[in-house]
Amino acid sequence: MPLGARKYIPYLEDNKDLLETTMAKTVDYLADVQRYDAGATQANVQKIVDHLGIALKSKDSSLVACTDQKEKDLIKKNWVEGKLGLSGDTQMLVDDVCQEMQGDTHKQRVTFYYLLTMHTGKLADL
Repeated sequence: MPLGARKYIPYLEDNKDLLETTMAKTVDYLADVQRYDAGATQANVQKIVDHLGIALKSKDSSLVACTDQKEKDLIKKNWVEGKLGLSGDTQMLVDDVCQEMQGDTHKQRVTFYYLLTMHTGKLADL
């Protein structure tokens, strides 16, 4: 074994577990998204998961609170206008997705962002 190789083996093993955990969560996100869009692909969901990154680490930040206007404003600014590049009455789009997901007491952020993207025809741009 080359000198110094031992210190990288635990790192690779840790990353393997992290990769498996991330993939398992992606599958969970995919199942949630597919409740709204049966044709959703793992690739598109994974792109949203990758973009959200650390925001998905905590339960609180992985959910969207449609009753919190500050949060809806941030989604509008950072995702709808920033990532998707839309302008105009983008608040209405966020409100429409809140309405669409009103039956979910825990609105998954990945699903919420997917629906915003799908309704604007921007899935191919992810």
